[in-house]
Amino acid sequence: MRKIVHIVIIVITVFTVLIPAVTFAAAKTEPVRLGIDNIDQYQHLFAGKRVGLITNQTGVNSQLQSTIDVLYEKTDLVALFSPEHGLRGNAEAGADIAAATDMRTGLPVYSLYGDTKKPTAQMLENIDVLCFDIQDVGTRFYTYMSTMALAMESAKEQNKLFIVFDRPNPIGGLAVEGPVLKPGFESFIGMYPIPIRHGLTIGELALLFNKQFGIECNLQVVKLSGWQRNMFWQDTGLPWVMTSPNIPTPETALVYPGTGLLGATTISEGVGTTRPFELVGAAWLNAAAAADRLNERKLPGAYFRPTYFTPRFGRHNGINQGGVQIHVTDKAAYRPVLTAITILEVMKGLSGGQFAYQSERMFDLPLGEDTLRLETEPLDQLLTRWDQEARDFQVKSRQYYLY
Repeated sequence: MRKIVHIVIIVITVFTVLIPAVTFAAAKTEPVRLGIDNIDQYQHLFAGKRVGLITNQTGVNSQLQSTIDVLYEKTDLVALFSPEHGLRGNAEAGADIAAATDMRTGLPVYSLYGDTKKPTAQMLENIDVLCFDIQDVGTRFYTYMSTMALAMESAKEQNKLFIVFDRPNPIGGLAVEGPVLKPGFESFIGMYPIPIRHGLTIGELALLFNKQFGIECNLQVVKLSGWQRNMFWQDTGLPWVMTSPNIPTPETALVYPGTGLLGATTISEGVGTTRPFELVGAAWLNAAAAADRLNERKLPGAYFRPTYFTPRFGRHNGINQGGVQIHVTDKAAYRPVLTAITILEVMKGLSGGQFAYQSERMFDLPLGEDTLRLETEPLDQLLTRWDQEARDFQVKSRQYYLY
């Protein structure tokens, strides 16, 4: 009898250990692999071809090996091209990038952020395939997508194959928000009529640009694997590389589509602090009053903590700011554009007339229209229109979804 009891105990113990393991195995999802991780499946595209690469510090595989090194080993890589912030990502926003020689490979580095933003015929003369591997942040006014679009145009004109190594949209592929860019507001921080938060991967954007906006180059997207549209960067298990000096974390990327709009006003967007775009304030602002009024709005996925901060470089260098820190309590619910427009409204109302647009044009261009600044449309009506524009775009863009 005692022997039977021991057997039963052993059986129960085995099942107790195995069942959670089986359940865990069944629930385990495919790891996210970047486009560059999947290059071996696309080697036929590179066979016997001279390769050029547009990249920066974010061009790495999931093991943090540089895409430059990967292509240098696996292809005939002959030239590099650098976007805004430079090949290594150390230049500040707006700083011209000079041509150079890559110290590691000895390859020429052509600048695409200076006098020339589009690859010239001479730059592409000795190249058969032009590749693009840069991490986007899901925001229309981030310049990397414009660099890609102009390079696609050049690839079309010079009859070159254009390859995009796809990467996740770090702020998800479900939410689309903000106004669509209007005619007359095209610039290098917004070339095409898409919303501020577009909800596409960089590869999907390339497909959209190529077909919807008539580039029509010979385009190939090296797809991700394991990525799903409901994923934020934190869900991918991938290491984050800061995409530019003021986007240090994926949390920054989520608030950036909104508070990135405030840089042309007397409101500080936190640049010059360790929490750029999460800290927002002004020298004349009562922090507690701003936080109270914002929290009264009950904006989705957001809580505002009163705080004071002093930027150490940038427009507000050395000047103490009263303001708020945005705490995102629900990434899926959070609406960065709505949040920033509400912050603008509240802080403007508390400014006692001290709020101003330091550059009207540079406020309008990233927004993609001038209606907000000119106040020609009631705010609630404006936000409703923007939501409809975003929904309409999402319906049209679904044909370019890869995942």
